Amino acid sequence: MSTARPSSDVAFTAAVKAEQTRRGSRAAYARLERGEGWSTTIDDALRAFLAERDSCYLATASADGQPYVQHRGGPPGFVRVLDDRTLGFVDFAGNRQFITLGNLAENARAFLFFMDYARRRRIKVWGRARVVEGDAALLGSLMPEGYAARGERVILFAVEAWDANCPQHIPQKVDAEGARAAIARLEARVRELEGENRGLRADRGR
Repeated sequence: MSTARPSSDVAFTAAVKAEQTRRGSRAAYARLERGEGWSTTIDDALRAFLAERDSCYLATASADGQPYVQHRGGPPGFVRVLDDRTLGFVDFAGNRQFITLGNLAENARAFLFFMDYARRRRIKVWGRARVVEGDAALLGSLMPEGYAARGERVILFAVEAWDANCPQHIPQKVDAEGARAAIARLEARVRELEGENRGLRADRGR
């Protein structure tokens, strides 16, 4: 009999399982643990999802457990898939508080949270992160082409497990660029139809 722990144990600690038992959801998650459980490798679906993301949240904690969440953004696909268990992205110059870097210096555990508001999807990724300084080749390979930001270092994220949440309670939103593109298409179509209408009226008036 296998003694391997289920991948969901990265989040389902003994205290979490006790709460699930007390509140009636433990049986359902126990069935998940006996099956395939949460994914531990990056598959094609996750790769495609990440290629479209221009924003995420990176959570870390200090050695004594003080949590911190920082927004990370860039062009779509700025978080790159390096292999089936590793993500990487450039750490751009910011407000220079360095809370994330300080946390990772003493506690490698980290968490990435990706939202797709337009399609009401969210992906949670647990793992361990490390900071890579002074590797110009790696930084250059991950730096988004043409992006107006200064890349200072790279963060590599070793994936331990990931899970997709249900869409419940996610508000549906579109980003400004997507809205502008949709409006531009509608305006172009309106102009096209107006032109056709003028032509039809002219034909009837002959």
